[in-house]
Amino acid sequence: MNWTVVQRILGLLLMIFSLTMLPPVLVSIIFQDGAWLPFLEGFALTLISGLIIWFPVRQSRRDLRLRDGFLVVAAFWTVLGTFGAAPLYLADTLSLTLTDAVFESMSGLTTTGATVLTNLDNLPKSILYYRQQLQWLGGMGIIVLAVAVLPMLGIGGMQLYRAETPGPVKDTKLTPRITETAKALWLIYLTFTIACGVSYWLAGMDVFDAICHSFSTVAIGGFSTHDASIGYFDSPAIELIAIFFMFAAGINFSLHFFAWRNIRLSHYTSDHEFRAYFTFLLAVAVLVVGSLLWHQTYMNPADSIINGLFHAVSIATTTGFTTADYSAWPDAVPVLLIFASFIGGSAGSTAGGIKVIRWMLIFKQGFREIARLVHPSAEIPVKLGNHAVPFRVVDAVWGFFSVYIIVFGIMLLGMMMTGLDQVTAFSAVAATLNNLGPGLGDVASGFMTVPDAAKWIAVVGMLLGRLEIFTLLVLLTPTFWRH
Repeated sequence: MNWTVVQRILGLLLMIFSLTMLPPVLVSIIFQDGAWLPFLEGFALTLISGLIIWFPVRQSRRDLRLRDGFLVVAAFWTVLGTFGAAPLYLADTLSLTLTDAVFESMSGLTTTGATVLTNLDNLPKSILYYRQQLQWLGGMGIIVLAVAVLPMLGIGGMQLYRAETPGPVKDTKLTPRITETAKALWLIYLTFTIACGVSYWLAGMDVFDAICHSFSTVAIGGFSTHDASIGYFDSPAIELIAIFFMFAAGINFSLHFFAWRNIRLSHYTSDHEFRAYFTFLLAVAVLVVGSLLWHQTYMNPADSIINGLFHAVSIATTTGFTTADYSAWPDAVPVLLIFASFIGGSAGSTAGGIKVIRWMLIFKQGFREIARLVHPSAEIPVKLGNHAVPFRVVDAVWGFFSVYIIVFGIMLLGMMMTGLDQVTAFSAVAATLNNLGPGLGDVASGFMTVPDAAKWIAVVGMLLGRLEIFTLLVLLTPTFWRH
């Protein structure tokens, strides 16, 4: 383990991250909300800490290995969540405990969208903006952004990229150079954000709300500047815009890259995961809308259609925006929506969940085992289209799924031991491990009332979900530390 290079990178990344606490100062000055001091204090604290970590090993030029990359990513996200909480903890307006401040910060950076804050409509604009900015930075991953910057400082970034990028296949690069890959991803991400913000503004949001909600929409985060979330605007046009960009952000960003570069939509339609993703969202939407219409939940059928479609896309993509209290909807609809978040979006997207491609491979592997009962000696490959999937990938998917179930069970028991009922505990774990946000029961509107112990379990779940479990759990294995 190259401890000096890990320490040097961590210090550099912390100093870079400290700069993200300056934009809220400008927002505070513009809106004259008087809440600028905590951000300056947080900036100074983070910058000085990064400098202290970096300075003793600033001359280290050793190569970064894959093992080091895992440690940097895990350490940085943990440290990032802690230092990102500084402005929230120091803000007198919020009066948050350390637990609540870390929870809110980690929820933002992991694009979970769970919150412990209330009365959002009356909070200072700078604090509201900061929460949205945390989600935007976490959406594509602050590490991927750093990949484009660190090579200029003499540090290679491929190991960081492989450790942080979500999905079962991590070695695919869009461009030959990893720096160019990171830049391409962020250019697409930025373009989507601008397009989303302009669309919101044209649909009736003011500039501040349009910017803030574009951050959380493209990041599939779910934070809002209003307690009523998207429902505050009571606008079908805004809801339709949100549906489109939530759907787009749940697509593998490499498809956006190739479609953009070649100006061809066939890259979407020819992709097996995209077709499964579209079919899955359509099926969930049909079931939810059909149930709302059947039970006449809304007097106007159009309200059932728009609300059902909105929540189907929002919850299934793990965004977490709401326009109504879906936990009060009839029959199994709320549970169906929570279950949909287990699938989530595509690999390589900003969505959470287990990912569509993994479920496809699990489904195909299951049918292969059924076929083997009839033809026990047959060699039956798992295929995506006409291409056989390597056994190594199939094994990795099953390994991930098995570990996911074990982690989920342990977290569920932990939540229940803190005093939560079964429904609340189950949905709380699902909401955090899938990076969804809203749950059912006592966490339907937030995590304000749950015990501190449950909040810390949720924080661990957010980190595990954002880094796809293995990136953190690998640090607990003897093999990782063995020379």
